[in-house]
Amino acid sequence: MSTLQLSLAIIGGLVLALIVAYNTWTSRRNAPKRALPQEPVDPAGEPVQRQEPGFDAGAAVAVPPGEFHGLDRGPDPSEHAVDADEALQLPVPPFSLERRPGLDPLIDVIASLQPEHVVSGDAALAALPPTRRAGSKPFAIEGLNEANQQWETPAPGQRYHSFQAGVQLANRMGALNEIEFSEFVVKAQAFADAINAAPDFPDMLQEVARARELDQFASDHDAQLMFMLRARQAAWSPGYVQQNAARLGFVPGAMPGRLVLPASAQGLPPLLTLGYDTQAALAEDPDQSAIRDITLSLDVAQVHRTEQPFARLRDVGAALCDAMDGVLCDQNGQPLPAMAMDPIAADLELLYDQLDGRDLSAGSVLARRLFS
Repeated sequence: MSTLQLSLAIIGGLVLALIVAYNTWTSRRNAPKRALPQEPVDPAGEPVQRQEPGFDAGAAVAVPPGEFHGLDRGPDPSEHAVDADEALQLPVPPFSLERRPGLDPLIDVIASLQPEHVVSGDAALAALPPTRRAGSKPFAIEGLNEANQQWETPAPGQRYHSFQAGVQLANRMGALNEIEFSEFVVKAQAFADAINAAPDFPDMLQEVARARELDQFASDHDAQLMFMLRARQAAWSPGYVQQNAARLGFVPGAMPGRLVLPASAQGLPPLLTLGYDTQAALAEDPDQSAIRDITLSLDVAQVHRTEQPFARLRDVGAALCDAMDGVLCDQNGQPLPAMAMDPIAADLELLYDQLDGRDLSAGSVLARRLFS
């Protein structure tokens, strides 16, 4: 082999090696970012050295039964829980829950049902209709408890001397119409006949008109904000998204590809919702699923203003953008400058005031029912 042939062979090998190295680098660069492995820690905060399983007879230690309760069981998981308020440095002042549970004349059509005799809770439950809706509107029946004089859903073992039936005037499906009102009357009349009660229904045309007015107000004041976080370069894996969101207090939601930031009080709707591709969440190998964008959403009417939900949304978006190398965009994928957030915050404050003036404060029971 001549010197020229040897030189060409060496150059060809080097070029081939460079091509392989470049392709490997490109593949690693474009692969979805994965979640970092979590190292176990002991109560003192020091990493725990991993030990391979083995059968070392000398390492076995007998524990007396009376001393088992004194063993160190490791760190308490609650000590390592992520506190969203602490992470975002946004204290949330406490607030009281809604003052008016159950049926309310502000958003419900209510018909009184007066039985001839006291009715037991068991008899009332047996007479309830099988469905709790009239068309697309929630339907409910309440009884006036003879013992505590409180309106409540009929319960076994209780006695009631008066009842009322109600159907919601409006929700996000629209206003109560004549057909739904008629279905409400049929259901309430059947219940009244079963307990031998005399119903007193309001005027249909008046209630339907009131429903349309309430629906118009709700449509004009229903705000659901949604922002998009888009990856600048490398895509994200579902585990990577979950790990970064968990640092800010997000927990898995009821559906795949959905994480929620819980409210300060148990049982309330979440403050924020983070969503990403459901197919990526259900993939056989999630680490190979590429997510290019995620959404952050806020249902304004469902969250009390004292929770500062929009401020939380801004801080969560900024924190995720920094941690995941993303950019905050609108629903259409257009980048949002920081100055665009201030006018939105001002508009939200005006919206909160208008809802308060209508006695439908954001986060209240009535607002959560109306805007659902």
